[in-house]
Amino acid sequence: MDSEWTKEQNKLFERALATYDKDTPDRWQNVARAVGYGKTVDDVKRHYEKLLQDVDNIEWEGLQDSQYGDSSDEEQRLIRFLQLQFQ
Repeated sequence: MDSEWTKEQNKLFERALATYDKDTPDRWQNVARAVGYGKTVDDVKRHYEKLLQDVDNIEWEGLQDSQYGDSSDEEQRLIRFLQLQFQ
């Protein structure tokens, strides 16, 4: 079921990631439930990995200097990226 993600599903996914951080028990089950549309835990995990790759591919040089400092924590960078999407 991972083949296609609509804009609505991506927004639901991004909001779920912001809601259920890496310390949330049963994080991926919660994310899958929040996205709905029959997405499974494996679907959302794969989609998360793709999102991390996309974030890594973005040119961050200017943003890192002003907003991210020296942090290399992918989770924190991703959370900040998602927060910027909802401003």
